[in-house]
Amino acid sequence: MVIPFLLILLISLILGLLFLPIIICIDTTSNQYYLQLKGVFKIDFEKHEKEIFRIRINILFFNFYFYPLKTKHFKKAKNTNKLKLEKQKKHIPFNKIIRVIKTFKIKKILINIDTGNCILNAKLYPFFVFLNYNNGHYSINFHNQNEFILVMENKPIHILRSYY
Repeated sequence: MVIPFLLILLISLILGLLFLPIIICIDTTSNQYYLQLKGVFKIDFEKHEKEIFRIRINILFFNFYFYPLKTKHFKKAKNTNKLKLEKQKKHIPFNKIIRVIKTFKIKKILINIDTGNCILNAKLYPFFVFLNYNNGHYSINFHNQNEFILVMENKPIHILRSYY
C-alpha cells in the first residue's frame, strides 16, 4: 500500500518538474543575471568586493555561494606512469543545438543603445524603428545610456522533446 503511493508521488514529482518553467534573465540596468527553475532553484551571478563575481545558488530554502575565479591550491600529485585510456568525446550535432535554442520563448526584450557617435546613431535610428513593428522594444538614444534586458522562458519537457 505504501510503495505504490510513494511510486505515484515520485512520478508526479518528476512530471511536475518537467512542466515548471525555466527562466533566464539578463538585465544590465539592475545588474541581475540569473537562471531559475521556478520554486526549485535559482542560480544568480552577483558582484563581489574581493573577487570579480560570485555565483549564488539557492536550492529550495538553502543558499550556497560559489567563487569560480578563486585560485585553488592543489597538492602536487606524484608522477605515475600509468597509461590512461582517453574516452572519446561525444559531440552534440549542430542541428540539435539549434532545435533546443528554438524552444526558448522570449518574454521580454529591451535594447536601448548609444554608440557614442551621433552620426552612426542617426543612421541606426530607422533600422531600430523598423524592428519595433514586430515585437520588443528597441531604441537609439543620444544620452549615453546603454540598456539590455532579456527574459527568456522554457520548460524542460520542450527541451527533451526537441533533443530526441
